[in-house]
Amino acid sequence: MSERFEAPELSVIIPVGARHADLEELYADYRRGLALTGKSFEVIFVLDGSLPNEAAALERLSASGEPVGIVRLTRRFGESTALMAGFQSTQGRIILTLPAYQQIDSSEIGKLVRAVEGSADVAISHRWPRAGSWWERFRRRIFHRLIARATGQPYRDLGCAARAMRRRVLEELALYGDQHRFLPVLAYRQGFRVVEIDVRQSARDRFEGAYRPREYVHRALDIFTVFFLTRFTKKPLRFFGMVGAVTLGLGVLLNLWLAVEKLVLGHALADRPALLLGSLLMVLGMQVFALGLLGELIIFTHAREIKDYQVEEIIEFPGEDPKASKKEDDARLPRRPSPYLG
Repeated sequence: MSERFEAPELSVIIPVGARHADLEELYADYRRGLALTGKSFEVIFVLDGSLPNEAAALERLSASGEPVGIVRLTRRFGESTALMAGFQSTQGRIILTLPAYQQIDSSEIGKLVRAVEGSADVAISHRWPRAGSWWERFRRRIFHRLIARATGQPYRDLGCAARAMRRRVLEELALYGDQHRFLPVLAYRQGFRVVEIDVRQSARDRFEGAYRPREYVHRALDIFTVFFLTRFTKKPLRFFGMVGAVTLGLGVLLNLWLAVEKLVLGHALADRPALLLGSLLMVLGMQVFALGLLGELIIFTHAREIKDYQVEEIIEFPGEDPKASKKEDDARLPRRPSPYLG
């Protein structure tokens, strides 16, 4: 692709998994929206798993001269991995991620691009007005309220995969598992500016299936993961220490109560399961606390390698060159002979 297209302004990544529309029709729809932006673009389709029919359709598009690239993964790795694999093949300064099925009206893509060209680093879509059943609206509202409580960031449509971002965002982030859903949350934690843009929902955006119970369990675990990553990544002792202190405190209180019963009331402790429970709580509490302390030691050891901030601007002092003055200062310093030289 680099031989035919030099430095496109927009790079579009479309991960293709189990759920996808007709890719040739989807590309034609997205192409119209991308053309409205007035910018050069490339489209990278990432085939997540064995999809021979889809690969053949995309090869026809590429052979016809369309700016289409194809990345085929050896097996299904998940959407987060597919996004990162597609990013490695992009060249544009603005990255667009679009789903392999219609979620937003393609004419609204320009809104996301203009937001990123302004002051935002990441622009995510909020489909409005939003269609769907009452159960879907209720489930979506509960999900976003839990995210807001866990992270302090009140998003409204994290399920929409239509997003635009500056290239450096994906250069700084490392997505894995199902973290693609929480890309705005992780980007905000890294210091990037995130905005949510109202866009028209596609008339074809209809989910006909139903989520299995394990999907809800997975989302609950994902929310807990994001909660930990956004609040305690660099402060593990605050989390594990709090849990360990509560557990240890419960064990101590329980054993103290049993000791009072033994010494004051004369109750026997030999057949009391509460004694075993209190001892286990104390041991567990100390172990959890030690786990947090170990995490703090690891963070301290690698603190210089961790970068969780972004520099917006550096204003240099308009005086003399600091490097030149440093050399002059060094020249004025008295020279001492090295003890290792004869």
